Amino acid sequence: MLQFLASFSFNLSGLILCPLLGSIILSVIPDSRIRLIRGIGLCTSLITFLYSLFFWIQFDNSTAKFQFVETIRWLPYPNIHFYIGIDGISLFFVVLTTFLIPICILVGRSSIKSYKREYMIAFLICESFMIAVFCMLDLLLFYVFFESVLIPMFIIIGVWGSRQRKIQAAYQFFLYTLLGSVFMLLAILFILSQTGSTDLQILLTTEFSERRQILLWIAFFASFSVKVPMIPFHIWLPEAHVEAPTAGSVILAGILLKLGTYGFLRFSIPMFPEATLYFTPFVYALSAIAIIYTSLTTIRQIDLKKIIAYSSVAHMNFVTIGMFSLNIQGIEGSLLLMLSHGLVSSALFLCVGALYDRHKTRLVKYYGGLVSTMPMFSTIFLFFTLANMSLPGTSSFIGEFLILVGAFQRNSLVATLAALGMILGAAYSLWLYNRVIFGNFKPKFLQKFSDLNRREVLIFLPFVVGIIWMGVYPEVFLECMHTSIGNLVQHGKFD
Repeated sequence: MLQFLASFSFNLSGLILCPLLGSIILSVIPDSRIRLIRGIGLCTSLITFLYSLFFWIQFDNSTAKFQFVETIRWLPYPNIHFYIGIDGISLFFVVLTTFLIPICILVGRSSIKSYKREYMIAFLICESFMIAVFCMLDLLLFYVFFESVLIPMFIIIGVWGSRQRKIQAAYQFFLYTLLGSVFMLLAILFILSQTGSTDLQILLTTEFSERRQILLWIAFFASFSVKVPMIPFHIWLPEAHVEAPTAGSVILAGILLKLGTYGFLRFSIPMFPEATLYFTPFVYALSAIAIIYTSLTTIRQIDLKKIIAYSSVAHMNFVTIGMFSLNIQGIEGSLLLMLSHGLVSSALFLCVGALYDRHKTRLVKYYGGLVSTMPMFSTIFLFFTLANMSLPGTSSFIGEFLILVGAFQRNSLVATLAALGMILGAAYSLWLYNRVIFGNFKPKFLQKFSDLNRREVLIFLPFVVGIIWMGVYPEVFLECMHTSIGNLVQHGKFD
């Protein structure tokens, strides 16, 4: 019995199934037993989080090979297996996913008034699919789970969204991301017909001609660039963020935007190295334009959620610059910035959610002088605002610094333009904080003067700890990534 439990403890399929099991249990509990539903939903997500920490503790930093590998035969023909495993690139995405889901469930305790059981089930199913995406080493099944994430997110936006345009936003989000992925499906079918396998380990040893690499890279780019999102495929994101509930925005910013950049790192760059080098100037140009354009657009916004949404586009395009610098510093920086963005951006959306729950508006013009009525909120919001503008000592600074180091080795002009984006980031972050927290108090619009309660402070505390930890001592994270990223750069012969 002990041997069975020991083997189960570090089993990736168990980690994927844990949230699904919780959602099945929830589905049979009557709606009237709301406290039991909340308890089971929260306990399931917390157990999944603790479960994921075991993989981090047991992770071997010295090897670039995939660890905790499992293979289950799925289709005998074509030769497709349920093949899962993690390395230094995917490890922290799994941990970040399991960290954010309990936060989302806690946030929904007060803000969600209807279909509470279904709300828990949707997030647990979404968690299971997202973990599967980051663990999957079979290209076709990666696509299946990559697209499956859209279903619970479509429901979350469409059912628990906050305004009348939520249905339109849900459809826009679903169609944009689904249509982009059709090209990736065609590319996967072509790869399957040519190689007879969708196993990533086999495909990494397969050499495609340069022309085929270019065509396949474009097909994958069409899917991943929408998820990042890169200009001009970013239109769906601000709309989805504005209409989604607070927890939906947390998952969108914290995890879903990372699916595209993870796809580049896991598939496009190692499988098509010649095409990656060919298209690097194109990606640099798109990313530099996106950073400056979306930063300037952010300054013009009047909705709190749109400000953070456009800020997310700028940060994620900063990530693509580091990723396509194709050196160890740039890629490690992009991974760190993705993790940092998952914490900082999620926390900022939670701050906006705290304001919306009290005052039922997200328009900046109705806020002002909150420092006198919400001092604790003002302090926490200041910390996350400084983290968003990459203050030294916070997690974002380490990621952006490494990205600039890596990008400068490739192209000094692109690095300069990216640094300009950092200056604009400081401008819109401080401008937002000044308008909301300081200035004249507006009692005509703000009727309820309550600061953060104990539950909200406890929700924000893990974000504060994570951001400071990553900013002060990033070596804990870098040592897990280094070998895998070094192998990626060596495999593509980028150095």
